[in-house]
Amino acid sequence: MHCNTGWHSLLIHSRDVARLLCFLLASLASSLIALENPTTPPVPSYSFEVLHAYPHDPRAFTQGFEYRDGFLYEGTGLKGQSTLRKEELETGKILEQIKLPDPYFGEGITLLHDKVVQLTWQSHIGFVYTEAGFRLLQTFSYQGEGWGLANDGRNIYMSDGSAQIRCLDPNTLHEIRRITVHEGSTPVQNLNELEWVRGEIYANIWLTDRVARISPQDGAVVGWIDLSHLLTPAESGNADVLNGIAYDSVGDRLFVTGKLWPKVFQIRVLQRN
Repeated sequence: MHCNTGWHSLLIHSRDVARLLCFLLASLASSLIALENPTTPPVPSYSFEVLHAYPHDPRAFTQGFEYRDGFLYEGTGLKGQSTLRKEELETGKILEQIKLPDPYFGEGITLLHDKVVQLTWQSHIGFVYTEAGFRLLQTFSYQGEGWGLANDGRNIYMSDGSAQIRCLDPNTLHEIRRITVHEGSTPVQNLNELEWVRGEIYANIWLTDRVARISPQDGAVVGWIDLSHLLTPAESGNADVLNGIAYDSVGDRLFVTGKLWPKVFQIRVLQRN
């Protein structure tokens, strides 16, 4: 009787072990499926509130845009019309300006260490000027197209219209590494004008009214800002695409504009969902 009871207990124990193994195998399979098909939370979306509107030269084909010490600096494009400018924020008055030679189509700019760096579109040539007086210091070369520029105080970031952001050494202007910008597993193409804002890279997406907020560590898009309807229908008549982000890090002010836009807007970003 004792032996029979022990054998019966052993059978029950064996069945329990089998069930436990089945449960563990099923759990492992579920975990593997979850890893292969992760449920990625949606990227947050943001809207905006206009705090101020300032005048902007409606003839400026804006390609680069930065704020420094109370003034706006702007790089404009189009062959024969490309410039580098220093402007008064409140009035839009051009305080300093140089014109690029006719073959060049001006693109993004950034200011770092009392210098201004400016790209050209398809000429593979960039320019470095003094911040005061825009005196040309040097030229440099790069492969591919030049679109946008920004810096974090240590490195320069460059876009070329693809999903890639190049990180450049500020002294040599040589490429150090690249970041692939992506939303989930999808590369985000057409990165245009760039700005460094509170530890993130903000990027205009060409031909859209959206700005991507990008992690510089891994290129992940951590937010989208929808800037649709900044201009009224009357103001948007001759205007081209949104393209221009400037950040006042001291006053924590964010400015945006576009190509051939009549206004510069100071905005506050508002979370939508």
